[in-house]
Amino acid sequence: MQTLPLDFTADDTLAGFRLHRFEVLNWGTFTHRVWTINPGGHNGLLTGDIGSGKSTLVDAITTLLVPHNRIVYNKAAGAVGRERDLYSYIRGEYKSEKDDTTQAAKAINLRGEDTFTVLLAHFHNEGFNQGASLAQVFWLKDQKRNPERFFVVAETPLTIAGHFSDFGSDILDLKKRLKRLKRVTVLDNFKEYSSRFRYLFGIQNEQALELFYQTVSMKSVGNLTDFVRNHMLEGADMESRIDALRRNFDNLNRAHEAVLKAKRQIERLTPLVEDGEQYRALAAEIENLRACREALAPWFAELKVQLLAADIDRTDLEVEKTASRLVSVREELLRLRRREGELLTGIDDSGGRRLQALADEIAGLSRERDDKLRKEEEYRRLALAVGLKPAGSEQDFFRNRRESGILLDRLTRESEELKKREIDLGVELRGLAAEQDSLGNEIESLRPLPAHGPGYFAGIPPPVGTGRRRQAVRRRSFQP
Repeated sequence: MQTLPLDFTADDTLAGFRLHRFEVLNWGTFTHRVWTINPGGHNGLLTGDIGSGKSTLVDAITTLLVPHNRIVYNKAAGAVGRERDLYSYIRGEYKSEKDDTTQAAKAINLRGEDTFTVLLAHFHNEGFNQGASLAQVFWLKDQKRNPERFFVVAETPLTIAGHFSDFGSDILDLKKRLKRLKRVTVLDNFKEYSSRFRYLFGIQNEQALELFYQTVSMKSVGNLTDFVRNHMLEGADMESRIDALRRNFDNLNRAHEAVLKAKRQIERLTPLVEDGEQYRALAAEIENLRACREALAPWFAELKVQLLAADIDRTDLEVEKTASRLVSVREELLRLRRREGELLTGIDDSGGRRLQALADEIAGLSRERDDKLRKEEEYRRLALAVGLKPAGSEQDFFRNRRESGILLDRLTRESEELKKREIDLGVELRGLAAEQDSLGNEIESLRPLPAHGPGYFAGIPPPVGTGRRRQAVRRRSFQP
């Protein structure tokens, strides 16, 4: 059997997203400057002495792709517990010394809490000429061991020196500057960050990252079947699912029977419900039509009354205007006839008599004008007294005339009602006076007679005229 040599340098066209450049700043013992690895998309091999930082770089790459709470740091060096964590990598802990005072182990750090850490990797897909950069920034705040962080996913090449430096003393200024870059997304939690870069890389299942984490620092595989089942296949607990189906079978059966029963009830009740709905609709329509029919007669009657009332008012106004115009025309005719006679006389005389006639005419017209002005002022005063507007036109005059007629009728009715009320009160007063006389007589009759008066022994009745005269006086005083 011939064994074929393994050729790790063979070119497979670099298909898929491959690591082209990896940079770290202030991560573990890699401190105070940017440390870079450039595999260029090819396979790489890390070699070195114990403690040279091989596992530190592996943990940095793992931190970029796997949730921090699931990582056992320094696992590549054979660690089984939590020998290292994010805090120790950010502070650069490299050894422990015994404290002279407390005699306890004390970690020695390369950096203080005022520094920050950046992990950055750039991946490239030669097949589609696509690139993506992933970065994470850590810093310590308020002396807490759990560091603050934010995540960066970019569809363009990024570098620590070019994009994560010279931002001042506030780390949030760096975050704001990165947000302003095109095709760069800044996120605050790992879940969104993981979804974003898995979408760019075409990783549809998180199980692939779990497999990466299990194999990136693996030194040996105890049971290949268990490894494939636990890390490469999705878990499926069929026994618990079968038990659950068995437990829920009775519930599902009863639910199915209840559904069938409900369907049968619905099928039987559906025609009845439809008939009821149709009956209610027809009853409502009948009631509506009946109400409309009953409302037609009074509605048309009211409309007719309104039209006739408007027509009567308009006709009355036209009659009043025509009568007034007829009087004016007659007066004008008489005046013109007198004028005609005067002109004929003036023509005949053609002398001083004509001038005197004109003067008399002027005086008469002046008196007529003054009389009309006086009547107009008296009309205005009376109109305001009864609550009417002064007549500024012929239309206003006839309107006031009609309204004054209505007012006069109302006042006449009120006067008649007051007279009737006066008569009723007089009758009531006379009845009260008669009742008063009757009560007075009754009081006089109930008064006790004198026990030893001279009239008593002589058989003379007591005088009664005094009480009656008093009643007559009272009666006269209450007569209206």
